Amino acid sequence: MNFKKTKLLICCVIALNCSLASSADELDQLIEKLDSVMQARGTYEGSIEIQLSNLKNLLREQNTSIENKYFITNKIIEIYEYYSFEEALNYIEQNLKHAQELDNNYFIEECKLKLSKLLISSGRYKESIDLLSEINKNSLNPKLLSNYYSDFTEAYSRLSFYTPVKESRKNYLELYGIYRDSLVKTLPKSSEEFLRFVEKKQRDDGYLTEAIKTNDKRLAKVESDSRLFALIAFERSISYKLLGNIEQEKKYLILSAIADIKNAVKDNASMTELATILFTERDLERAYKFINFSFEDAETYNSPLRFVNISNILPVITKAYESSTNVQKSKLKNLLIYISVLAAFLMGLVFFVYNQNKKLSLTRNNLKLANDELQNLNLQLSQSNDNLNALYDELSKSDKVKVNSLGVFLNLYSDYINKLELYRKMVRKHLVTNKINDLINLTKSNEIINSEIKLFNKNFDEAFLHIYPDFVDKLNKLLKENSKVKYNLNSKELSTEIRIFALIRLGITSSSQISKILRYSVNTIYNYRVKVKNDAIDRENFETDISSIV
Repeated sequence: MNFKKTKLLICCVIALNCSLASSADELDQLIEKLDSVMQARGTYEGSIEIQLSNLKNLLREQNTSIENKYFITNKIIEIYEYYSFEEALNYIEQNLKHAQELDNNYFIEECKLKLSKLLISSGRYKESIDLLSEINKNSLNPKLLSNYYSDFTEAYSRLSFYTPVKESRKNYLELYGIYRDSLVKTLPKSSEEFLRFVEKKQRDDGYLTEAIKTNDKRLAKVESDSRLFALIAFERSISYKLLGNIEQEKKYLILSAIADIKNAVKDNASMTELATILFTERDLERAYKFINFSFEDAETYNSPLRFVNISNILPVITKAYESSTNVQKSKLKNLLIYISVLAAFLMGLVFFVYNQNKKLSLTRNNLKLANDELQNLNLQLSQSNDNLNALYDELSKSDKVKVNSLGVFLNLYSDYINKLELYRKMVRKHLVTNKINDLINLTKSNEIINSEIKLFNKNFDEAFLHIYPDFVDKLNKLLKENSKVKYNLNSKELSTEIRIFALIRLGITSSSQISKILRYSVNTIYNYRVKVKNDAIDRENFETDISSIV
C-alpha cells in the first residue's frame, strides 16, 4: 500500500512539473508576442488616426446636417474615449452643443452620460456625480437608464476603493449597492453588463471559482484581441490574483495588454500591473520597459488617475533598474580593467615571441626551399595514395571482387609504407648531415613518381584481370568489327582506353575521378571515352553494358 502511495505521489510530482514547464513556455511565448506588438504600436495607432481623419473629413463637409454631425461625432468619441481624454472631452462638449441645437432631450442626456463616464474613468468622481445628479431619472429615456445606473455604480465603487475614511467608505458602499441593484434590474440576464456585475459580486463575496466560470461566458461572447476582450481578460486576472495563481494572472494581463495595444487603448491598467509583478520577480529589465511603456500611454491619454497609479510604482522600478544597471556597469568596469591588464601582459608576451621568431627566421629561410620541395613530393605521394584508396574503395563495393585481390592491395600498401619509411630516413639523414642541396636536387627529380605510376598501372592491370580475366574479350564484343581494342596477352598490360572502361566497370564513372587515378587530364579522358563509345554497336547503352560485364 505504501509503495502504491509513493508511486502515486511521484506521478503527481511529475505531472505538476510538466504542467509548470508547459505554463512557463506559454508565458514566454506570450511575452515575446507582447514585445512584438509593442514594437508595432505605431502601426496600430496609425490605423486609428486614419479612422479619425476620415470621420473628421465627413464632419467638415458643408452639406452634413447637424443630426449627422451628431452621429459622426459619437463615432469619434467612441475612439477617443480610450485614446485621448482631452480630445474625447472636447468632442463630447461639441456634441452636447449639437444636441442642444437640435433641442433633442435624448441626445442631450446621452452626451451628459458619456461625459459622466469619461470623468469617472479619469478619476474625477465628484464632477461626475454632480453631473449625474442634474439628470432627472424619472424623465430619462428608458434606453439610457442602464447607462445612468452604471455610471453611478462605477463612481461609488471607485470612491469606496480609494477613500481612506472608513465612514465615507461605508456610505459609498451602501450607495454602490443601491445603484448596482437598480442597474441589474434594467439589464437582460444574458447581457455583457449583467454578467460583468455578476462576476464582480462573486469576486467581492469570495466565490472566485464561480467568478472565473462567469468570466468564461463573457470571453466566449467577444472576439479575441478586441477592446472588450482586454477588459474581460484584465478582470479575470484579478480573480487569479486573489486565488494566488500568479502564472494565470500574468497570462491574462499579457493578453489584456496585447489587446489594448492593438486597439490603441491608452487608458489601460494591464501593463502597469504586469510591470509590478515582474518587479517583484526581479525581472527588472522587462518591468522597467513595461512601466515606461505604460507611462507613455498615460501621458498620451492625459488621465490624472492613471498618472497617480503609475507614479506609485514607476520611481521604485526605475530606481531598482538603475541600481541594477550601475552594478552591471561596475562589474563591466572591473572586467575592462582586468582585460586591459591581461592585454598588456599579452602584448609583452607577443613582443617576446616576436624576438624569438626573429632569431629563428634565418634558420627557417635556409630550410624553406627544402621543406617546400619535400611537401610537394609528399603531396604527390599522398595523392597517389588517395587515388589508390579511392580505387580500393570502389573495388571493395563491387559485387564480384574476389577475396585474393585483398592480398595484392595489402602488399601494395605495405610497399608504400616501406618506401615512405625509407624516404623519411633518407630525408632525415640528409637534414642531419646538412646535405640540404643534395636533398633539394633529389626532390626535383620526377623519377620516383614515374616509377610509382608504372608500378601502380602494373598492379592495377594484374589485379583487374585477375578479377575479370575475360573483360577485354567482352569489351570487344560490344564494339564494331573494325574497332576492336588491342591487348598484349603476354605482358598483361592494359591500354589507356581499356583502363578507363575497367574503372567504369568498377563503378567509377566520373571523368574527373578517372583523370585523378590515371593521371591524365579530364579532356583526355573525355576524348578517349567518346572515341570508343562512337565505335560501339549500341552507343546509347554502351557504358551500361560495360557496367554489366561479369
